[in-house]
Amino acid sequence: MRWLPLLLIFLFVYIEVSIFIRVADVLGVAVTLLLVVMTSCIGISMVRNQGVKNIMLMQQRLQAGESPAAELVKSVSLILAGFLLVVPGFFTDFLGLLLLLPPIQKHLTLKLMPHLQVWGGRPGPNNCGGQGNVFEGEFQRKDEHERLDQSDNDHHNDNPPGGSSQR
Repeated sequence: MRWLPLLLIFLFVYIEVSIFIRVADVLGVAVTLLLVVMTSCIGISMVRNQGVKNIMLMQQRLQAGESPAAELVKSVSLILAGFLLVVPGFFTDFLGLLLLLPPIQKHLTLKLMPHLQVWGGRPGPNNCGGQGNVFEGEFQRKDEHERLDQSDNDHHNDNPPGGSSQR
């Protein structure tokens, strides 16, 4: 059982290399490399554009007092899809494109929503942000007078008696 992650990594690398070699045989190496670079650029662009849009939607939901869990799941799937599109290889591109499909995102949202709890919003007059007791009071530092006296003494020591402070 502890070898399973290592086995999955080797299986993943085997699938990627096999697909890459077959595509390079059919399309040529130059076109294959161009496709890999192109999907990386598309992945970066999609994460940038959709990520900002989802962050704004999450903020709107939080301000309205609603749960932004659906947008959170969508953001995570977009980031994961963008990462998979940036990683060179056609199998990861396929998985990344799957994560971009709305039905897949909806399925992920339905599966993950029961496990998410989101806290947020602004504390209002009846809503304490920390849920703890609030103690009000004033304070004064005891050593404040000592520090002021010492800084005055330091200032006077810089100017010796009988000397001029202006040069």
